[in-house]
Amino acid sequence: MQKRKLGKSNLEVSAIGLGCMGLNYAYSNTLSKQESISLLQAAVERGVTFFDTAEMYGPFTNEELLGEALKPYRDRVVIATKFGIKLQDGKQVQNSHSSGIRESVEGSLKRLNTDAIDLYYQHRVDTQVPIEDVAGTIKDLIGEGKIKHWGLSEAGVQTVRRAHAVQPVTAVQSEYSLWWRRPEETLLPALEELGIGFVPFSPLGKGFLTGSITKDAKFDKSDFRSIVPRFTPEALDANQSLVDLLKEVANQKKATAAQIALSWILAQKPWIVPIPGTTKLSRLEENVAAADIELTQEELKSIDTALVEIPVSGDRYPEELEKRTGL
Repeated sequence: MQKRKLGKSNLEVSAIGLGCMGLNYAYSNTLSKQESISLLQAAVERGVTFFDTAEMYGPFTNEELLGEALKPYRDRVVIATKFGIKLQDGKQVQNSHSSGIRESVEGSLKRLNTDAIDLYYQHRVDTQVPIEDVAGTIKDLIGEGKIKHWGLSEAGVQTVRRAHAVQPVTAVQSEYSLWWRRPEETLLPALEELGIGFVPFSPLGKGFLTGSITKDAKFDKSDFRSIVPRFTPEALDANQSLVDLLKEVANQKKATAAQIALSWILAQKPWIVPIPGTTKLSRLEENVAAADIELTQEELKSIDTALVEIPVSGDRYPEELEKRTGL
């Protein structure tokens, strides 16, 4: 697979990574430990070198999966994980104090079975801790050799600038896809200016852009999408025209809707690396193959023109979760 560098850093990864959260967390169709390990190793064998997890996924068990599965390939892969969200009395709480970060990094190093974390994200901005303090702790951890690069997840432009001034940020991770394009407004221009890479999660719209989810879809209570406004039957029905557009382009390119959605993201900037997640080998292979599909400038312009006429229905997060983004 082609490689890309995240911004001006020397961190080189496969053009398409693998978001690992869904292997055993947040969705209903999770895998057993052995199935997860098999899928992770199959990804490496197919050219994926960039794997994304977090201490919160599980919690902890997702990191343990990666630590075991990727140990034989450790010198060939880049592992990203996240700190800053803990589970306390069944609720998610934020903690980006220096002591909390240090506790988290030690736990992640152990679970990931590694001496250093390649890319360490603050999972969400903590309004109780100045970002300069967070960046200072990270700077110390980089100096100690426990972290190689760091990043921010779902952070706003001003937070990114303040953090970057203390310790250069390698990557920002946020949602970005054909049906969530807000990062284009201010975030992507700022990242380009600063030389920071961008890692879109949910590049396939949590599965919707694959074309496999219809208005009749039912989501188990254990599935995160059951509380997402964009996944109500009404919203799914209203947004179907977006999938129809993808399928139309896909037919012309002898590809799938998911592959067009991913190739569209790759075409935006050379420092963007999407991390679609999956629990199926066939989907993994489909996603990986998207890196070889090139959309011409004419095709990209045609897609953008069509998108103007397709208003997206439904919020991407419940109000409570949206409050924790873009700070």
